[in-house]
Amino acid sequence: MTPPDVSTQVIEPTGRLEFDSVDVLVVEGPDRGLKRRLGPGGLRIGTGAASDLLLTDRTVSRLHCELHLVGRSIRIADSGSTNGTFVDSVRVHVAELAAGARVRVGETVLSVTSGGERLSIELSARHRFGDVIGASSEMRRLYGILEKVAPTDSSVLIQGETGTGKELVARGIHDASPRAKFPFVVVDCGSIAENLIESELFGHVRGAFSGAVSDRRGLVEEASGGTLFLDEIGELPPALQPRLLRVIETFEVRRVGGNSSRRVDVRIVAATNRPLAPSVNEGTFREDLYYRLAVVEIHLPPLRARREDIPLLAEHFFRRYAGEKEPLPPELLSSLQSRAWPGNVRELRNYMERSVSLGYSSTGGAGGANAATDPAATAPVVPIHLPLKDARAAWTEQFEVLYVKALLEKTEGNVTRAAELAGINRRSLQRLIASLGIREPHEPDRTDD
Repeated sequence: MTPPDVSTQVIEPTGRLEFDSVDVLVVEGPDRGLKRRLGPGGLRIGTGAASDLLLTDRTVSRLHCELHLVGRSIRIADSGSTNGTFVDSVRVHVAELAAGARVRVGETVLSVTSGGERLSIELSARHRFGDVIGASSEMRRLYGILEKVAPTDSSVLIQGETGTGKELVARGIHDASPRAKFPFVVVDCGSIAENLIESELFGHVRGAFSGAVSDRRGLVEEASGGTLFLDEIGELPPALQPRLLRVIETFEVRRVGGNSSRRVDVRIVAATNRPLAPSVNEGTFREDLYYRLAVVEIHLPPLRARREDIPLLAEHFFRRYAGEKEPLPPELLSSLQSRAWPGNVRELRNYMERSVSLGYSSTGGAGGANAATDPAATAPVVPIHLPLKDARAAWTEQFEVLYVKALLEKTEGNVTRAAELAGINRRSLQRLIASLGIREPHEPDRTDD
């Protein structure tokens, strides 16, 4: 759809992002006449109590869809609703709205129109926040939010695609907070076995289960005074969600097998690479926990939405791996702008590391990036210019690139089948694909099969 005039944004010399206001009006359905303004933080639409546009239509899901201002566009995203979201009679998952567009959710019809006012958002003057780097208006707007939320104890939910830097944002929040001198504890909810995660989070007492030979503090207690970062929070088993909710509400934790609770002083920052709203609608993630985590909700833009930051990031990573003596090759920088970067900043970082470690070819990319499709290019490059330890790491990653590409070629892009052949689970292979940055812009997204 054509980007709407009503959301055209202008960066003023004063460091403010200006845009026309947008109103969402219910024109059909039981809530006809209800109107809400789309703000910088977006607009949640649904029948759940925390919806910004709260509907009574029983054919609308609790978290039905969301609207956001993204660049010059109004973007609508379905939240895994039961009956779907339709824009001008076409069912959509994610779409950009034109001025005057009509959106149908359940039996309710919404009109998206100009609000007739000029609004503005103050942009931060900084070009980085902790280890998060970027000078685009999208990132400077994000820094402005982070500057305000970091000194507080509010729970934060960070959403963004794999590789966008969610952990770096969480650590930046911690380092800019009064808790900076206390622990920053990371919990990857997707990598801990389900039968162990309760003990890992909340601890246990001696004799609580087989193997519990002594009392043990959990990670919640380890983080007391500081910040607990719950990565991939959507993978937290439903049985443990009430316990986490209780910790957030009471600041008390009870160890597995224990009879008493212990007081903890901890701030919760959570992250997910997939929206939690569909899980809420499906009943696999508690709605009350979602809202307790998302007191402040931050959406990290993918790298493709802030391409103006690529030169800055490329220079930063090149200096990290090549040092200060060698200049960044112009042909290398030029090639970066044409890539899709499905693995986002992590993929760019890995690409730059390979470029420095294995040598850059303007035709073949880092270490011969098209080796899997060119039989003459399959000979491995021995990085003898590196110390043994670094050369071994570079050689291992080079092997992984060739191995994964060969797997995907053999299975015609079927990630599930490729994972079976590799003897690993599908999610691990998806993460490896993204981290290696082996997909080219013209290739289909093979992780959606």
